Amino acid sequence: MPTLKHLPADTPAETIAAILDTDGALILDDVIPASQVAAVMAELNPYIEATPNGRDEFTGFSTTRTGALVARSPASRELVMHPAILAACDAYLLRSCDRYQLHLTQVIRIRPGQGRQVLHRDKLAWGGFLQGIEPQLNTIWAMTDFTEENGATQVVPGSPSWPEGRRAEPHEIGYAEMKAGSVLVYSGSVIHAGGENRTGADRIGINITYCLGWLRQEENQYLSCPPEIARTLDKKLQALLGYAMGSYALGYYTPPLAPGLGPEIAPPQVALGADAAGWGEDLRAAINERERAKAEGSQA
Repeated sequence: MPTLKHLPADTPAETIAAILDTDGALILDDVIPASQVAAVMAELNPYIEATPNGRDEFTGFSTTRTGALVARSPASRELVMHPAILAACDAYLLRSCDRYQLHLTQVIRIRPGQGRQVLHRDKLAWGGFLQGIEPQLNTIWAMTDFTEENGATQVVPGSPSWPEGRRAEPHEIGYAEMKAGSVLVYSGSVIHAGGENRTGADRIGINITYCLGWLRQEENQYLSCPPEIARTLDKKLQALLGYAMGSYALGYYTPPLAPGLGPEIAPPQVALGADAAGWGEDLRAAINERERAKAEGSQA
């Protein structure tokens, strides 16, 4: 049985990205303390308890999935914005986009008696149309200890490079066993699945994922965290939700106002009360710098 690499929370982002390229997954140990785990769970428990079980084998007849975490739980926002994870996103996702975005927030509770989920790749959310590009970086934060017995995530290290259609044999499947407060980091291309819970207690993890800024998000953040809530958040979190341009000309809108009362082209943050003046300058500067670096590299 393969084992996942366990690394300290301060592992350099470039190291994390390199391991994701080869293995497809790793575990960062003891990233948040028990007190922070408790604070997150205190806010989310009422929603978790009110969430019904899944309706099919994939979502799990004894599994609950609770979303809209940014809007519902201030404590969970610290997980979304954790510096170590965002640094890894910078190193891993900015290879293929000007800005990445929040793709999904979900508490996954695997209850006693839940069987193994079918093995899959998360990038299939886009229907298998993405070839030769890694679209996402994913995390599962352990809110309880993860063990093979209670449903620790199944992971097939090395599978990002496997051809479509190759199936994992039992001896090729590892388990993301980790203590509460640790986090599984994995790519959209690695084969994985929820495990079987053979114990008498729930296994709870928080799935927070990020994707390239030019892709549609799995969880529609504009509805899960609408403008009236988003405008109260930190500007960096607003941008991560998608209330910012995904590239120089990606994501603008026209406020549907009376003639002459508003701009014809505005960035999404205007919907949150921001000024339209100077919008896009940060992305223009980043794009120009990237192109300059490419030109210098080609001349070297």
